[in-house]
Amino acid sequence: MSLQVHQFPCLTDNYGFLLHDPASGETACIDTPDADAYLREAGAKGWRITQIWNTHWHPDHAGGNEAIKAATGCTIVAPEADAARIAGIDRTVADRDRVTLGGWSARVIDVGGHTLGHVAYHLPEAQIAFVGDSLFALGCGRMFEGTATQFWTSLSRLKSLPPETTLYCAHEYTASNARFALHADPENEALQAYADEVRRKRAAEEPTVPFKLERELATNPFLRADTPEMRALWGGGSPAETFAALRAAKDNF
Repeated sequence: MSLQVHQFPCLTDNYGFLLHDPASGETACIDTPDADAYLREAGAKGWRITQIWNTHWHPDHAGGNEAIKAATGCTIVAPEADAARIAGIDRTVADRDRVTLGGWSARVIDVGGHTLGHVAYHLPEAQIAFVGDSLFALGCGRMFEGTATQFWTSLSRLKSLPPETTLYCAHEYTASNARFALHADPENEALQAYADEVRRKRAAEEPTVPFKLERELATNPFLRADTPEMRALWGGGSPAETFAALRAAKDNF
């Protein structure tokens, strides 16, 4: 039986995700922005929460840990480098570690930059990855703690995943990201078509998450910082420098 992903809105613009393995009955919370919402959604599904997989320490990602653990007795997995600021951890993980849900295995990927210890969880057999705030549809997270070189290295790890991978990010930021992307890469026809689709979806109050990596590789300016086109538009002697210029421009857009 296939893994099931239940996605639901919570807080202002977060998405919550419950990852469920029907064969084992196990369910993992991917981050915990709102404990009540997670417990309610799992209860409505009849799913038993057995794990929490945190991507990073920010309260809108780990703030519900203790309440969910108290209600369910679940096990909390969190990134080692962010562990001092995350409550209730049972196991810390770092790049290339593995976590399991029933018979399914997820590889931990270091995607530090938004926070120093940010990780993503890639389930290759299911062709999905949960990327938190490291990568968004048509955007990436703010560089709160890391360096441009670190963040570009992190995005390069995500770029190397199979292009058919479906990505689940943690916020509905795509309409805003599309506006900057069109400013950053105005001649990109694939981006123009994507932005039109985003406008239609948001007008209909439809989510733009999840999304395919293959499309991001062609349209997301931050993932394209290593292309001649973006270097010509934004300068930089290396992809990390071009990425830094793009990230600074987005911060002030």
